[in-house]
Amino acid sequence: MIRRRPGTGGSPAAPPPAPPATLPALLAHRAAAHGDRTAIVNGPARLGFADWRDRSGALAAALRAAGLAAGDRVGLCFGTDRWTEYAVAFLAVLRAGGVAVPLSDRMAPAGLGHALTDSGARLLVHAGPGVPAGTPPGVRGLTEEDAAGHPADPGLPEPDPAAPAQILYTSGTTGAPKGVVAAHANLVHGCTRDERRRPLRHSRSFLHAFPVGSNAGQTMLVNALNAHATCVTAPHFTPARFLRAVAEHGVGSVFVVPAMAIELLGSPALAAAAGNGDLGTVRLVGSTAAALPQQVALGLSRAFAPAQIVNYYTSTEAAPAQVTLLFDASRPESPGRPASLADLRVTDAAGRPLPPGEPGELWLRSPGAPRAYLGDGDDGVFHSGWTRMGDLGRVDGDGFLHLLDRERDVVKSGAHKVSTLQVENALHAHPDVVDAAAVGVPHPVLGSVVAAAVVPRGADPVGSGGDRDGLTATALRAFLLDLLSVHELPATVLFLDSLPRNEGGKVLKRELRRILTHDPREATP
Repeated sequence: MIRRRPGTGGSPAAPPPAPPATLPALLAHRAAAHGDRTAIVNGPARLGFADWRDRSGALAAALRAAGLAAGDRVGLCFGTDRWTEYAVAFLAVLRAGGVAVPLSDRMAPAGLGHALTDSGARLLVHAGPGVPAGTPPGVRGLTEEDAAGHPADPGLPEPDPAAPAQILYTSGTTGAPKGVVAAHANLVHGCTRDERRRPLRHSRSFLHAFPVGSNAGQTMLVNALNAHATCVTAPHFTPARFLRAVAEHGVGSVFVVPAMAIELLGSPALAAAAGNGDLGTVRLVGSTAAALPQQVALGLSRAFAPAQIVNYYTSTEAAPAQVTLLFDASRPESPGRPASLADLRVTDAAGRPLPPGEPGELWLRSPGAPRAYLGDGDDGVFHSGWTRMGDLGRVDGDGFLHLLDRERDVVKSGAHKVSTLQVENALHAHPDVVDAAAVGVPHPVLGSVVAAAVVPRGADPVGSGGDRDGLTATALRAFLLDLLSVHELPATVLFLDSLPRNEGGKVLKRELRRILTHDPREATP
């Protein structure tokens, strides 16, 4: 008997299954294929795929019974200790034909009220027991308990892939947050029904501690639906707890933001975990939300060796477009070499592509349906499938990306333009600096000069700032003379116990500028 190899004759190989059109369709597939498998672990809570499907279906029916019509906006307010409940609520809203508005329970009441009012939400799903502070009058609160008695399969029509599915608010680090609208097709882009093509196949589980309401958190939610690995999300981030979870769950992929990475490297728990062999399962450490400072990226590469350190370059507006930057410890001046340059463009001010080595604006091309701002206008961000990132950078002759600065953060000091990222990298190089950020502040002659806020090693969490024993502004400037030009040196150095950051870990530079200038007009709205 002659046996034919697949693809060499005989019966043709079965075509790969069509990709899912929506996230609810992907959940239905995963539940049917392996319903008992755990999708999300959040502290003691476990959520399997079949349970996820049934609970979200019941809540979808409850939402429809509460008056939700197709296209209605629904706020979702949950904390990092309620990730399984949030996952159920998010899929329920999509299954019911609504538009999900993810929000963190750590938002200030004014911020929650702004998002619910701006999005036009009439319903708010939350963890309870009471409606979150800041909920506007007329917005009805619901919990999953309200789904009791409703069918697990509500028999609702499948959502239109082109219809809006999510409104996610930007981080608001420099101004009021903006709502970014994504369609079902945008959220499910790149997902698969083909078990052979599931991402993170090298991992038994992946770990993160990202908050609800952030773009990073939403990426992890989609990973929980689509990846081979189980999603483990830390209820509360502390270095010790986070590292214990790595060992407990045999984590193969770790995802952080720079603020978390800085905390990990500054904690004795990291050395202890490495010494005990607890980090041996980690093969990938991914960072998102902002570029890792050079010394932080080098520290991670040493602590988690031989894992690959990856910077994911994207934004709320651009997703699912992203550039995967593979960090090379021998080239620490760059966040990494892009795995592909096909969807990254460096342009001049008019949007014309520039050759390698030339600095310009960075644009990303969306591989699927582009996002849009809620309401009128796009602020010049969206262009025929491309998204202006608001960053300045260049790609060198070897293909490494160099981030120069946020366009709005460049300090124009006299005849010079100063990159705050370059200043921050130099500050992080000092062995007694744990965290640092730089901004431009007004100057009567030069227009602007650089000012820096520094968290020194051993900072007192209840201190009041000022020079610390062992590290002074004068000593720090002397150190920086070997790394920066004179016009790049911080004219002001303020020592703080911590930098002002939002829940997603991004430095609130507007708030930092207010602190450095004592200008009440710079207060964060």
